[in-house]
Amino acid sequence: MLNTYTTVSGDTWDTIAYKVWGNEMNMDTLIKANLEHKDTYIFSAGVVLTLPEISLEVSESLPPWKQGVTVSE
Repeated sequence: MLNTYTTVSGDTWDTIAYKVWGNEMNMDTLIKANLEHKDTYIFSAGVVLTLPEISLEVSESLPPWKQGVTVSE
């Protein structure tokens, strides 16, 4: 089953990528998965976009609270 995102008025590619994956740098992957909307810069409400599977890499140099890792004592 494909994951989707339904836009709200004013969404842009980078804000959607940030909302979904926490990083606007993934917007190119989002655009490639939704080429029918590639010329849209600011979305109106109700546009359904396909969210491709991406691998979210976590840098080991980040502190544990930014890695999503639970630290036990």
